[in-house]
Amino acid sequence: MNAAAALGGWGQTLIWTIIPFLFVLTIVVFVHELGHFWVARRNGVRVEAFSIGFGRELVGFNDRHGTRWKLCAIPLGGYVKFYGDADAASTPDFDTANAMTEDQRSQSFFHKTLGQRAAIVAAGPIANFILAIIIFAGVFTIFGKPITSPRVETIVAGSAAEQAGFQPGDLVLTINGREIESFSDMQRIVGSSAGASLAVVVDRGGDRRTLTAVPTIFEFKDRFGGTHRIGRLGISRSHQPGDTQIRHYDPFTATWMGVTETWFVIDRTFAYLGGVVMGTQSADQLGGPIRIAQVSGEAAQIGFVALLSLAALISVSIGLLNLFPIPMLDGGHLVFYAIEAVRGRPMSEKSQEMAFRFGLALVLMLMIFATWNDIRGLVG
Repeated sequence: MNAAAALGGWGQTLIWTIIPFLFVLTIVVFVHELGHFWVARRNGVRVEAFSIGFGRELVGFNDRHGTRWKLCAIPLGGYVKFYGDADAASTPDFDTANAMTEDQRSQSFFHKTLGQRAAIVAAGPIANFILAIIIFAGVFTIFGKPITSPRVETIVAGSAAEQAGFQPGDLVLTINGREIESFSDMQRIVGSSAGASLAVVVDRGGDRRTLTAVPTIFEFKDRFGGTHRIGRLGISRSHQPGDTQIRHYDPFTATWMGVTETWFVIDRTFAYLGGVVMGTQSADQLGGPIRIAQVSGEAAQIGFVALLSLAALISVSIGLLNLFPIPMLDGGHLVFYAIEAVRGRPMSEKSQEMAFRFGLALVLMLMIFATWNDIRGLVG
């Protein structure tokens, strides 16, 4: 009986992890590939396949333009295959391309102008950023944004806040000239400013005062075993009635907030990667499909809004990842096109083949490293 109950519980956990994970990943991948597809079609490129997932086809159909839309057995990504591509990574099939007739060349991605090819490649990541902005804007408009007043309730003894002269009841107005609307706004700035001097303007009983605070470095491990280093002042938010509210925004304001939120994710991602290179951040925060699945399941249990917000975050991350200058990724193709623009002619076939092999090896190593972090987090 106990074994059966344990098995049933495990099965429920698996279902509530896999379903949200597939929901989030499918939306993000579909929009990414739709970006490539839409711009390609408008530039006269024949699209042979639009696939969600890899491996054996489970279900599919052909549209009136001859594109095969399909869902495949391994749902960890997707691709759009253009006429003239050798594979799903858009590696050029040089032999086939050189033997094409004039009519065939007019439909081939390989024979489009440099600007057209660059636009088609860049459309995928751009679509991911647009999706994130739309999701954030929709959430802020329909469901609203929880706003907690940036009012200080308690101060940790010996903390950076105490040394700076903070007092309970202080209402933070600006930090380094940036207006502070909520406690989370303050957390974001402080968290990314460890060791930096911050000019904090507070309202203390109707009087404005400027305090100079230097957040201390706080290091902690998340539930996946990743090490985080952030700045901390040592204050807590107010729990007084009226200091927390749900604020709804009009579509135009919400859209701008969506842009700001998307840019914040991009900025923090670059800051983290820079920290990894400089040795101030740990690479064990990098995660793969297992970690995404875990977080998706947890977000789904919190609620639909949390799952949508996670989809927006992952959409930004995938768009940004694809812009990295690694052969096989969209960013690698854009680097090839930049070299072609400078040289006046494409890179040699041999050079491109070697670059794609290097890119494949690098992507595989990154996947293995991320999966290892996931497994280590599970064990931990």
